[in-house]
Amino acid sequence: MNRSRVAAFFTSLSFFVIAALAAGVVVGALAQEADAPWLTGALGVVESLGQVWLNALRMTVIPLVFSLLVTGIVSIADAAATGRIAVRSLTVFGLLLVGATVYAILAGLGLLALWPIDPEAGRALLAGVPADSLATVGEAARTDGLRAFLASLAPANLIKAAADDGVLAVVVFALAFGFAATRIKAELRRPLAGFFEAVAETLVVIVHWVLLAAPFGVFALALGVGLRAGLGVAGTLAHYVAIVCLSQIGLIMIIYVVATVWGRISLGRFARAVAPAQVVAVSTQSSLASLPVMIERARDWLGVPQTSAGLVLPLAVAVFRITSPVANLAVCLYVAQLNGVELSLAALIAGGLTAVAVSIASVGLPGQVSFFASVGPICLAMGLPLGVLPLLLAVEVIPDIFRTVGNVTGDLAATRIVAGEDGEEEAAEAA
Repeated sequence: MNRSRVAAFFTSLSFFVIAALAAGVVVGALAQEADAPWLTGALGVVESLGQVWLNALRMTVIPLVFSLLVTGIVSIADAAATGRIAVRSLTVFGLLLVGATVYAILAGLGLLALWPIDPEAGRALLAGVPADSLATVGEAARTDGLRAFLASLAPANLIKAAADDGVLAVVVFALAFGFAATRIKAELRRPLAGFFEAVAETLVVIVHWVLLAAPFGVFALALGVGLRAGLGVAGTLAHYVAIVCLSQIGLIMIIYVVATVWGRISLGRFARAVAPAQVVAVSTQSSLASLPVMIERARDWLGVPQTSAGLVLPLAVAVFRITSPVANLAVCLYVAQLNGVELSLAALIAGGLTAVAVSIASVGLPGQVSFFASVGPICLAMGLPLGVLPLLLAVEVIPDIFRTVGNVTGDLAATRIVAGEDGEEEAAEAA
């Protein structure tokens, strides 16, 4: 099954998952009203199967992220070896990702300070999540300073750290391993990269299998929410969607400003250039499907030379996801406030570093796969529980649209910035 068909499949599956979420909450609420112990007991058994489904997703997170990070680092190094434009592109991508990550933390904290989660509604939502999945993990969020955080980056026993959900240490080691792999002979590097690519693809297949049961898994978990919290959780889920979408809308607006200033092009011209690509992004929720129109708009409207557009945009689609740290950190900050976890500076740094790293690892994955594979490690690095993530995954359809629109906008902005002087005259002539 090719990537476009996989993406279409998961898009259609998303609607079944939303329906399962609604059905689970309603059935659980009706069972609560019925006050029948036998019915509550039977639904409790179904709810426990939802925890099994959650564990099946969780067990793939660390090996999947490790494998994808290694192959991602190797692919970036190979791209950098192709020439000056590729190196400049990767530099621009890196700077934009770091800026987006800083913005993500500030915007997420600011939005939740201005529009916090209703405490009663938050407790109601958490009441339906199994208690054993709400325990915080990791040390990042519990440390009082940077000392313990820095020590956790290089544990004496990496396997033990992975078993204890010390995901940041695993990410650091994966980055070091990936960069080290770029320094060995090509005839050794290729089979090594091929091995980890095969491992990643195999794990993605496993995740696909697990997600085939997503409607049942989400239904089972939502039963507990309905049994203990009733129908009041709908408002909390809507609030969550609004917070994540607002974070991304703010990023998109900043991208327009960055493209205008750094790319030296008028705001109106950039807006007209990216609009058709954004329409394709909304309709397909795929940056790859938007690539042909992005190349055409970059060449004809942004004044980017064909050679630059033909190299930078495919590279951007392959390794650059500017909305990844923003959306993922917005989810994690929401989970933190939902669970009443006070995040230290160390936890925020851990989350930011992990968000940048896993933005590389999530490239090319369907939305529902990348949600758990990206958000899960960041939550673990920040010491946050994962139990509520399947319920948030069920309403990921709308935020995922903004993810794609933001990525397409960022790709075109980065392409214009990389073109620099080469495209300035053509852009002026086209204006």
